[in-house]
Amino acid sequence: MSSSDIFTGELIGTAVLILLGGGVCAAVTLKRSKALNAGWLAITFGWGFAVLAGAYIGAKSGAHLNPAVTFGLALDGAVEWSDVPLYIGSQLLGAMIGATLVWLAYYGQFQAHLTDPELVASLNPKEGMVDQTVTPQAGPVLGIFSTGPEIRNAVQNLVTEIIGTAALVLFILTLGLTKGLATSGTGTLMVAFVVVGIGLSLGGPTGYAINPARDLGPRIVHALLPLPNKGGSDWGYAWVPVVGPLVGAALAAGIHKIAF
Repeated sequence: MSSSDIFTGELIGTAVLILLGGGVCAAVTLKRSKALNAGWLAITFGWGFAVLAGAYIGAKSGAHLNPAVTFGLALDGAVEWSDVPLYIGSQLLGAMIGATLVWLAYYGQFQAHLTDPELVASLNPKEGMVDQTVTPQAGPVLGIFSTGPEIRNAVQNLVTEIIGTAALVLFILTLGLTKGLATSGTGTLMVAFVVVGIGLSLGGPTGYAINPARDLGPRIVHALLPLPNKGGSDWGYAWVPVVGPLVGAALAAGIHKIAF
């Protein structure tokens, strides 16, 4: 596999993953969206379909689309360590492109939502206006771009991300145990189903990042975009959806080597 194959496959595949995944979060969150308040089922299935589309598009690179997957495969010996920086760099850049496309697709909805008088009043209820000197820990649309915990407990949040990612990476590593599944293309469909399952079963506490690029790239975009009243990007939490998935991937690789 050439460096060009890795770069283009991971860049475009991850961009589509974030475009569709972040897109469903925007659709459910933003006022003046036809899917407003569609709920958690819409989000989990939207992300599953996003994985499906991104993975098939990125097939020429192996469709990792996730630094944790790349890390787990490298630990398992399926990926050369010299290729790991290119994989991760391409994924991070693709995630940033995808997040920017979400903003462009929902530009009008972002403006309407963030300038809505009810939202503005809620950000500073005493004055009825936004205090530009106060930056909330997590802004009102940050959830469209990146994840955040329902209960802010670093240890619990980290453990949740480790467990969810370990389940994902272990499934990917064991695909080859089922004859024909890994080479038929059906394996990609199965991975998408597993992502839906992780979202439904384990996504409630932290929003199931299970992918450092999926969280960090869009978080950077949120910090850079000229969004009115966007609030903070919650950088104090940002390390959890990076470290947790990498530890989970290492755990999955260890289990795979020992058990299989």
